[in-house]
Amino acid sequence: MVIGKPEKVAAGDDCCSGGVQELHVLAVDDSHVDRKVIERLLKISACKVTAVESGSRALQYLGLDGEKGSAAIDGLKVNLIMTDYSMPGMTGYELLKKIKGSSALREIPVVIMSSENILARIDRCLEEGAEEFLMKPVKLSDVKRLKDFVLRGDGESKEGATTTRKRKPTDDSFPRPPLSLSLASSSPSIHPETTTPLSPRCSSVPLTKHPRLHQDTEPLVDP
Repeated sequence: MVIGKPEKVAAGDDCCSGGVQELHVLAVDDSHVDRKVIERLLKISACKVTAVESGSRALQYLGLDGEKGSAAIDGLKVNLIMTDYSMPGMTGYELLKKIKGSSALREIPVVIMSSENILARIDRCLEEGAEEFLMKPVKLSDVKRLKDFVLRGDGESKEGATTTRKRKPTDDSFPRPPLSLSLASSSPSIHPETTTPLSPRCSSVPLTKHPRLHQDTEPLVDP
């Protein structure tokens, strides 16, 4: 079913009470049934929804087709884009590449949805910059988790804090002290001035009897 204009579904008044920040989601899916399902879930989660039936309509709404889009005309900020992967004309992956290639829109999180669990497809989307790859049917818990993530990211960026998208540094990110200093500090029997770097396999051998450190000594003779 082709829809002439984007379907806009506003969150209910009861969902927006209590000063909850409203999230604007652009949902892209060629299936009318799947669009209605995701609209319903987003509405329950107090989100504003704009639903379109194809990737080209999404680009038109965002203003990436060379013309001024509806988002620019209405002054609506899109906080999250959720798109189906398998669509005629333009796949969700191709739409993702278009969005991430735009300097104005690349920071908008994009979530790919699919009913097919194909690992190569999932990896390709994540490497291209997708925030997440969801298996259909999408659940209410998925939508709420995504909403919390986006709102948390917006709040942290406004406060100048580090967002949760950045990778946590590993132990290899920090400089290690030289091995000689480590041995000097951990072995009280070795004087720092005479410390020689040893391999881990030889670290338990006393320094004065190590054969490689005393090549000029006479070989030991068994009694």
